[in-house]
Amino acid sequence: MPPVEELIWIAAALAGAGCVAGVLAGLFGIGGGAILVPVFYQIFGLIHIDEAVRMHLAVGTSLAIIVPTSVRSFMAHKARGAIDLELLRSWILPIPFGVVAASLIVASVSSAGLRAIFAGIAIIVGLRMLFNRQSWRLGTDLPPNPVRASVGALIGLLSALMGIGGGVLNNTFMTLYGRPVHQAVATSSGVGVLISIPGLLGYIWAGWGAGGLPPFSTGYVNWVVVALIIPITLAVAPLGVRLAHALEKRQLEIGFGIFMLIVAARFFYSLS
Repeated sequence: MPPVEELIWIAAALAGAGCVAGVLAGLFGIGGGAILVPVFYQIFGLIHIDEAVRMHLAVGTSLAIIVPTSVRSFMAHKARGAIDLELLRSWILPIPFGVVAASLIVASVSSAGLRAIFAGIAIIVGLRMLFNRQSWRLGTDLPPNPVRASVGALIGLLSALMGIGGGVLNNTFMTLYGRPVHQAVATSSGVGVLISIPGLLGYIWAGWGAGGLPPFSTGYVNWVVVALIIPITLAVAPLGVRLAHALEKRQLEIGFGIFMLIVAARFFYSLS
């Protein structure tokens, strides 16, 4: 076990990540996993978690935290009447389908493979944040099925592989088809609910009986970290919602995009 001083710094880093993730959950309609996963990966390394399961544990634990964070963010946005409930209803099956497919992949992919997947998607997300323009359009309204259902399944698949709530991907989809950014952000909080609940169950199943897991873990979910982070994210998520309806987010998008590219570079470096 690390010395007490190191454990204090680890707890402080986790608390800080929880604060940032909670604000981002409300601000961008994301679950905060893009922040939590790389932080968890580094901290699990400091406490000597087996490399073979470290990335899986980081992603699964992130999804567990996203469940209540997304629900809290969803309820706050719903109270403002900003959510496209019709879109969410059309994705009740496609998004969980994608999440289940991701769980099957996770059960057989290596830690290095999962890091490569995270890094690859992080590059796409980072570039989207950096170069996104509100004027970009693919259409004036969301496409019907089967395109809409296919997009939902893809969002569920990629998000569950990364341990994120799907907000960035859904924001991109909705704004490209002419929806207001505030509606996209609000709806993304509901997407996070559809992803995180089956994702949590999937990562528990995928990691059931795996070796090298720390105490108080069920599959690829560590409940000590979950218990520490959830109260923090729940406390600060409404702040992000208020900021989402009050601020111009372009500079924040640029900063978040740069962060994602740095994370991608870090994970690709770890593969060398």
